[in-house]
Amino acid sequence: MKNILCTVLILVSYLLPAQDHPILVTSDWLKKNLNEPNLAVLQVGFLKYDFDSEHIPGAQFLWAASLAPDSPYGSFNAPDPDQATAVLQNLGVNKDSHLVLYHARNEVSITARMFLTLENLGLTGQVSYLNGGLEAWKKAGNEITANVLPVKKGNYKVKMGTILVDKDYVLNALKSPNRVVVDARMTRYYDGEPSGYPRNGHITGAANIPYTEMVDAENLFKPVEQLQPYFSQVAPKDKELVTYCFIGQTASVVYMAGRMLGYPIKLYDGSLQEWSRDESLPMEVTKK
Repeated sequence: MKNILCTVLILVSYLLPAQDHPILVTSDWLKKNLNEPNLAVLQVGFLKYDFDSEHIPGAQFLWAASLAPDSPYGSFNAPDPDQATAVLQNLGVNKDSHLVLYHARNEVSITARMFLTLENLGLTGQVSYLNGGLEAWKKAGNEITANVLPVKKGNYKVKMGTILVDKDYVLNALKSPNRVVVDARMTRYYDGEPSGYPRNGHITGAANIPYTEMVDAENLFKPVEQLQPYFSQVAPKDKELVTYCFIGQTASVVYMAGRMLGYPIKLYDGSLQEWSRDESLPMEVTKK
């Protein structure tokens, strides 16, 4: 009977969804929880130089391109599930892991893209973001190191989600009363300032929530009461948001802010890199 009970408990723990962890954590929280056995701390970056010189003790390096590869048709694509599984397992990620991401320097948007990517790989509710990144950690007087600890291979297997959407999804969203398309770029590009892309302006009918307004001068996400007005003027919380930018990177900052506020939200991965090149897709500039 005891063996049967143990087997049942193991099965239940496997089938139950992971506990939802806070989207943002502070340096104080991380310091208190740094030695928790299920915690996986990942420094995100385009390049590994910063990590090699200093990082949070116990952290591993998550190279952004390993989970958001480029292709001949665009930047920051969804990864191959098997390759993504290998990347995460080599970082020690298990099915019950709590991942904490953080950035060095000012690399907020690419770290936000990794937050979105990990949620899209089946880890929604298991990923947190260290607000302020490495600079906030150091400013609080916490330890840094150049030593990299060995990590035991994890057992997490990727489950692809539906957070990343294509241009057909956006076209349908433009016609839907239950969805709002949101341009996450700075307002001057939304209005039509030339950006070097084939067409200027924004997707016809899209609203604008600039990603630059989501964080302050120290690269900290603003409190939710300061973020809410940007979203309230665009849509109520019962409507799904579909955000985009130039290449699917900076819109991830708006994705994170939307998640903090409780909005259902997706990201058009092709963004204007794709949309502006297809003359059949509608674009407009702001009339003044």
